[in-house]
Amino acid sequence: MNILIIDDEPELLEKLSTVLTREQYTVDTASDGNQALDKIWNDQYDLIVLDIMLPFIDGLEILKELRGAEIDTPVLMLSAKGDVDDRVAGLDLGADDYLGKPFSIAELLARIRALIRRRYQESPEIHAGSIVLDSAGRKVLKDDMVIDLTRKEFSILEFLLHNRGRAVSRFTLAEHVWGDEFDPFSMSNFIDVHLSNLRKKITSPGEAPLITTVRGFGYKIEK
Repeated sequence: MNILIIDDEPELLEKLSTVLTREQYTVDTASDGNQALDKIWNDQYDLIVLDIMLPFIDGLEILKELRGAEIDTPVLMLSAKGDVDDRVAGLDLGADDYLGKPFSIAELLARIRALIRRRYQESPEIHAGSIVLDSAGRKVLKDDMVIDLTRKEFSILEFLLHNRGRAVSRFTLAEHVWGDEFDPFSMSNFIDVHLSNLRKKITSPGEAPLITTVRGFGYKIEK
């Protein structure tokens, strides 16, 4: 699961990023409205944690643009304000849930799990050949046997499966999995190493690979 956290409080942003990463989520962050929209337009997220009070463009305007562009990613709104009007405005614009500051980390995690369950209520599983990826349960099965994947390998496979039928560039994949940690100069071989290990785990001897290489561009899983 790829989560974008948008908040202008550096300490809170770092704390939430650390906690969610420890919970096996892939986390990206933004500290102002402009940066948030750039990331939303250029990547795909499974859930967005969005503060209302932000520099340049506030959270309500960001939410309005998202829903206006027919992006239905679940949004959990955050705000230091206890004003009911803020909550009503956010929900009217299409927010899926609202959490007032200050909040407990346990409650935040519970709200996130609830939104993810709701998102994948109909079918949390993605099927491709003999592979089944359970987004809610954070596990992958091959021929009904659980495969032991690292967090990065799971994120790579999940992202490619969500983009089935489309070629994903190496840079886009790296940004999705490693986020702001990715350095294209020092970490360019990280993708190849993780892809190689992932392919070995999900491909049986003599079986055609599920993940194909698009020469000079990136990777693809066919529909």
